[in-house]
Amino acid sequence: MTRLTGRALRVTVFVGEHDTWHRKPLYSEIVHRAHKAGLAGASVFRGIEGFGASSLIHTSRLLSLSEDLPVAVVIVDTERRVRAFLPELDELVSEGLVMLDDCEVIRYVGRESGGTRA
Repeated sequence: MTRLTGRALRVTVFVGEHDTWHRKPLYSEIVHRAHKAGLAGASVFRGIEGFGASSLIHTSRLLSLSEDLPVAVVIVDTERRVRAFLPELDELVSEGLVMLDDCEVIRYVGRESGGTRA
């Protein structure tokens, strides 16, 4: 199990929910590559409205013409491990935004193997 506390680096990748990598959702490819690289964790968050470099507003509101909602993939690990993963993102993300932030991990605890939540 990965141990992570103290200073860390957070990478946030903003892409569209319909962006793909070889016919697979791009956000899913990023998460699977982060897992394969042994990073501490990755989560995907779907936005309800937003715009980016194209200035086209994407929204989930009824009667909207846009359905390609924003998606944020957030990964946190040590600076060394996150920076080693950046070439993967450079390969995958042709349109979107990739941000790095310093952060501090206060608590990072997973379930024990085979255990259940109390």
